[in-house]
Order: sequence, then C-alpha cells, then structure tokens
Amino acid sequence: MSSLTVRIDPHVHSEGSYDADDPVELILEQAAEIGLDAVVITDHDVIHESIRAAQLAPMYGLVGIPGVEVSTADGHLLALGVEELPPRRQPLDETAQWVRERGGVAIVPHPFQRSRHGIRKRRLARYHDANGGDAFDAIETYNSWLFTGYKNRRARRFATNRMYPGVAGSDAHKVGYVGRAYTEMEIPDVTRASLSGDDILDAIRNGSTQVQGRRTPIPTSTKHYVGAAGRKSAYYAKRGALTSGVLAKKGAFKSAYLAKIGALKSGYLAKEGAVRGAQLLARLSPR
Repeated sequence: MSSLTVRIDPHVHSEGSYDADDPVELILEQAAEIGLDAVVITDHDVIHESIRAAQLAPMYGLVGIPGVEVSTADGHLLALGVEELPPRRQPLDETAQWVRERGGVAIVPHPFQRSRHGIRKRRLARYHDANGGDAFDAIETYNSWLFTGYKNRRARRFATNRMYPGVAGSDAHKVGYVGRAYTEMEIPDVTRASLSGDDILDAIRNGSTQVQGRRTPIPTSTKHYVGAAGRKSAYYAKRGALTSGVLAKKGAFKSAYLAKIGALKSGYLAKEGAVRGAQLLARLSPR
C-alpha cells in the first residue's frame, strides 16, 4: 500500500480563547474548504471547544484531534491528542511528560518569541539536555503569525541541531488565516478512509513531517480570505435566522401560555364573584 499525504494545521484558536472569536463550526468548514485533512483547536488554557471540534470534525470530512495551548512556568506548550487540560504553570518538561503519558504529543510553539510567551532558548536547551535530548516531541519551526522570518529560522536551526521534528501552524486567531501555514506528512499503509488521529500523532512523533508556510501569491491570498469572509457572513446569517426562529417560537408559546393563564384566572374570578354574590343575596334576604 502506498503512503498517504496528509495536511494538518495543528495550531488554531476559536472563540474559546480570550483573544479569538470564531466558532469551531466555521473553522472546520474553512479547513475542509481549503483542503486540510485535520485542524486542531488549541485555545489558551481551555479545552472544551477543542473537544467539541474533534467530535464534529468527521461531519466536515476531517480527522478529529483535540488539543490545547497550555501555559507552563516557562512559556506556552501545544498539547495535541489530550482530552483534559494539563496542569498549568508547571515546568515545561513536567507538563510535556504529563501530555505524553496520556498518549498526546507535546510541541513547543513559537519558541524564543517572548512577547508571545515563547520559551527562551537557554531554557529550551536546558530541558533538552536534562532529559537526554527527549524533553518534548516536536518544535513549531514555522508560525505564520510573524512580521519577519527571523524567529522561525532560529527555531528551525534549534530543531535541526537537536534532531527534533519540525511542524508548521497558522496560529490563526481569525478564520481567514486557517491553513496559512500547515504541516504535511507522508503516512504509510493507511487510506484516507482509515486515517485516524493516532496515525497523525505517530507521524509527528516519528518526524515524518514537512513544514509548509511559504508566502502565498496575492491573488491566491485574496481568494482565500474573501472565501472565508463569505462563509463567515453566511454562518452568522444562518445563526441569526435560527436564533430569530427560536425566539419567535418562544414568544408564541409564552403568549399562548399567558392567554391560557388569563382565561383560567378570568374563569376563576367569575366563579368566585358569582359565589360571593349569592352569599351576599342570602344575607340580605328576609328570613
């Protein structure tokens, strides 16, 4: 059986993050439209939306993989393939070990970028040395959310010199940036129908990855972002219509309920009035 080419964006943020606002349904739709096989929602220190996205992914023809971008004592760490939130504010190597013990993959995102909680080079090197060159599973060597490529080049050199697999991620905080950078891998002995999240995680661990994050030609970028904007508008229009329908239905039920209550109350008052009237006439009648 020949190998299968798989494309994944392992670093995307949804409305679950404090600094993003797009729903996972829209992100999954965008990922499927641009030809990705999987997208991992890695919100900051929360995992509920990522788990929901992994459950919904097959509906969009994607492989579901949960994940999170967790804050360690040293900086951020991507945890792919876990279904619970790792301990926060713990040393990097301990958090990575926690992730790996639960079958996940620990990836260092945007290293050396202190403004974005990237881990400092000397700390990364210290953990590498202290753990016999096996502190984590991979390093994000291409992050598309950059003004220059300098830090990406530094990350690539660090990963190459210490023989860590490199991955690429968009770090998208808006749906139009999903897939701007992605990781490509060749996975042997699988078909698209049988492809699983475990196959993808194993490929990252084994280093069967290629970084894809070259600058996109302007016409292609324009089409990419315009398409995302159109899908976003359609999504919110549909959600608005559904919300309006639900509210209208609730309003109709409430009106009917109040009308029924009013009728019952009127009947009760009429009955009570008749009884009191009869009682009054009885007292006034001569004995």
